[in-house]
Amino acid sequence: MPALDWITHVPAPVDAVARFHAAPRVIRRLTPFVVPMTMRRMDPLGEGSISEFTLWFGPIPVRWTALHVDVDPQAGFTDIQTAGPFPLWKHAHRFQPTPDGGTHIVEHVDYRHGTGWTGQLTRLLFSRPMLLLLFSYRSAVMRWSLGWFRRAEFQARML
Repeated sequence: MPALDWITHVPAPVDAVARFHAAPRVIRRLTPFVVPMTMRRMDPLGEGSISEFTLWFGPIPVRWTALHVDVDPQAGFTDIQTAGPFPLWKHAHRFQPTPDGGTHIVEHVDYRHGTGWTGQLTRLLFSRPMLLLLFSYRSAVMRWSLGWFRRAEFQARML
């Protein structure tokens, strides 16, 4: 079964990282702007919460429903695709404090492509190189979005 592991270091404490991930519509921010997204349902992040959205790859809609489990506001959460293009998509997000006052966001995705035309579609749209590009984009957005903690800390010292 294919898997992807990714670690992003952000210069912000765990509680800020947790608030960022719990923000409404954060998934929109973490999705590359070249992939239009229609939000259908976005429950507040909590055990058993649901997110439903459609990703548009040109004229092709890819509907996705995710269930959030193992939610611990200070440690992370897991989203499991319950409806969508993959027979299996399980994405764990773990938040680990670092000695510099920042946080490692440790992500692990287990996934399996299906058979038939949907399997061919996921192999094309969610190939390993495409997933690496997606996670690179997400890392940049998280580092930029959460980097204001260090900038604010620096400005406070300058006063």
